Amino acid sequence: MLRLSLLLCVLSPGSGEHDQRWLPYVNRIHKRLQGHQPCHNHTCFHRLIQEDLAPFHSGISRDLMKNIISRKLGTHYQVIKHRLYREEDCMFSARCSGVEHFLLELLPDLPDMEMVINVRDYPQVPQWMAPVIPIFSFSKTSDYRDIMYPAWTFWEGGPAVWPIYPTGLGRWDLMREDLARAADLWPWEKKISKGYFRGSRTSPERDPLILLSRDNPELVDAEYTKNQAWRSEKDTLGRPPAKEVPLVDHCAFKYLFNFRGVAASFRLKHLFLCGSLVFHVGEEWQEFFYHRLEPWVHYIPVRQDLSDLRELLEFVKANDVEARRIAERGQQFISEHLQMEDVSWYWRSLLTQYAHLLTYRVKQRKGYQEVSMKAGHSEL
Repeated sequence: MLRLSLLLCVLSPGSGEHDQRWLPYVNRIHKRLQGHQPCHNHTCFHRLIQEDLAPFHSGISRDLMKNIISRKLGTHYQVIKHRLYREEDCMFSARCSGVEHFLLELLPDLPDMEMVINVRDYPQVPQWMAPVIPIFSFSKTSDYRDIMYPAWTFWEGGPAVWPIYPTGLGRWDLMREDLARAADLWPWEKKISKGYFRGSRTSPERDPLILLSRDNPELVDAEYTKNQAWRSEKDTLGRPPAKEVPLVDHCAFKYLFNFRGVAASFRLKHLFLCGSLVFHVGEEWQEFFYHRLEPWVHYIPVRQDLSDLRELLEFVKANDVEARRIAERGQQFISEHLQMEDVSWYWRSLLTQYAHLLTYRVKQRKGYQEVSMKAGHSEL
C-alpha cells in the first residue's frame, strides 16, 4: 500500500511529474522506510557506546593508562570522589571548557575514573594500532577506533565565524530555540525552492557545488566565504568572498548542503532544525549521533564527488511532497532525540560504562588542579 501511494505521488498529474526516471529514487525512499527502526527515548545511541567500548571488554590496566598519558594524545582528566581534576595543559581552552561543562554537571553520578579526551580535530587511534588504546574523540572515520563523545560545541568552543559568530556557534540549547523560531518564519511552502550554501573552502570537494551555482543560479545559490587561511580570490575560486550568513537565515531555503570540514561538520545538526531538506555529502566522517540518521529517511545522500548533485536537485524539485516528508522526518529526529538532556545522557552512560572497565583504583596525580564551574564557565 505504501509503495502504491509513493508511486502515485510521483506519477500523478497533480505533482507535475510524469517522468519514469524518478522511480529509482522513490523506490530507495520506500525501501529505507520499510526497514526504518524509530528511536525510543535515550536508547537511540546505545549501540554505538557498546561498539566503541567493545575492544576493552577484558579491562583497562594502570600500565595501559600510563602509556596513553605519556603519549600526549589528549587531555588527561580524573574523577575522584565526585570532583574533577585535569592536567594543567589543554591545547584548546574553550574546547576543554565545552567538555568540562558536561563532566561537571554529571559529577554527582560518576564513579572514580580517569580518561584521556582528545580535543583536536582528528582521531588518534587507527585500526592498525595494537593494543587498542582508549582515547575519547568527537569524530572519526571507520578506519579509527577512538571512543566517540559528544563534541564540545554543544556548549562552547565551536568554530569562530567573523563577524557573525566571533566566539563560536554558541550553546546548542539556545541555538535550537533560534532555529525553531526561524523555521516557523519560513514554513515549507514559503521557502525559496533552490539549494543553498555559504561556507569557506575547507576542502575542494565543495567546488562542484559552487561551480554549479555559477552555471545555474536558479537551481543553487552557493558561494564561498573567507576562512582564516584566505589570501586572495584564488581561495574562493576566482571571485570575491561572499558575506557570512547566520544559520537562522539558511532556513529561508528548501535545500541545504552539509559537507565535512577538517573532520565532521558542526553545522549538520543545525541545518535539520530549519525544517529544510538536508543534502549530506559523503558518509566518511561521523559524530556520535550520525549512525541514527538514515539516508532517504532523514536526508538526501550525495556522492562525495557530487556527480549526482544536479539530478538529485531536479528530483526533489519535481517531487516536492516526498522532499517535504524527508525534511520533516529529519527535523523531527534532531528536535526530539538531540536535546541537551540526550547529550548529557550519552556522556553519563558512556562514562559510567567506561569506568567499570578500569581494573585499578584511580589515584589523584600530583600537580593536578580541581576544575570547578563559575559563572557558567569551567575554571581551574
